[in-house]
Amino acid sequence: MSHFVPVRVRFIAAAACAAVLVAGCGGQAGSGHDAVSLGFVNGGTSEFHSCLQKAVEQAADEGGAELITVNSRQSATTEISNMEDLIARGVDAIILQTVNTDALEGGIAKAKAAGVPLYLTSVVSDPDDILGAVIVDLKKVGSLDATWVAEDAAGEQAQAGVIAGAPGAASDLLVDGFVEGLPDNITVVANQPGMFNAAKAQDVADNMIQAHPDLQYAFVANEEMALAARKAFDAAGARVRIVTTNGTDAGLTAIRSGELAATVANSPVPIGETAVRRTLDALAGKETQKVTQAPYVLVTQDNLDAAPQYCP
Repeated sequence: MSHFVPVRVRFIAAAACAAVLVAGCGGQAGSGHDAVSLGFVNGGTSEFHSCLQKAVEQAADEGGAELITVNSRQSATTEISNMEDLIARGVDAIILQTVNTDALEGGIAKAKAAGVPLYLTSVVSDPDDILGAVIVDLKKVGSLDATWVAEDAAGEQAQAGVIAGAPGAASDLLVDGFVEGLPDNITVVANQPGMFNAAKAQDVADNMIQAHPDLQYAFVANEEMALAARKAFDAAGARVRIVTTNGTDAGLTAIRSGELAATVANSPVPIGETAVRRTLDALAGKETQKVTQAPYVLVTQDNLDAAPQYCP
């Protein structure tokens, strides 16, 4: 059973496609919901966010709802503008994948002032301020990767590096979970942001292995960056074992080939589907669970079949 925590303790990185208007089928589409208008504010343009948007679009269509999507492209200022735009367009509720906690506080305030119900993906705020939330425990995600490193090192002294995402709640929670989950025999010798950008992550990895040629492990905040880091480590002739997060098709293929050692699969599909369905249920006056925990699983070569489908 999920429990409420401050918003800064629940966050996941996010991104999606350009703004589009998706019209639902109208009527009830067999769902039991009257046609309503939903707004979806996505936070960026990574694979996670693109897949999250697809899941939201599909669930809205199945629920007979009209959906207006906008993208904040990792800009807090744009997120506030997007919230204002959807409120002005008279949507019945807004689903928000926030850029960061500062933007979220402003968005919640605007939705409350306008009387527009707000459902959050990946984070949770004061339950009195929102319709509900579906979240991922990012510190736990990071700690699962740390567990793999600890077991692989088997008590031997080893060095680890961290290639984080963009500074802020999502990446910070992942990294905190990883670092705090490591045993005393593993020393973190470098921690630099890759900004959720493959080219940047490859540069960071190249600099990291030059500065720490004995590096044995690397935690990388998503698979796109992890695969770029793999290129840099391989070019340096370094056998660095990489642990990461997401569970994309590319990531699982890299696990199978041994390019990546482990990933924590946390598909955006149940996040998007749950957000839409719970929002529609609440608008229809049905009693719903306020906060839902999204599933995730540590995946290695030993349990590849356990990984959920990443994208619809």
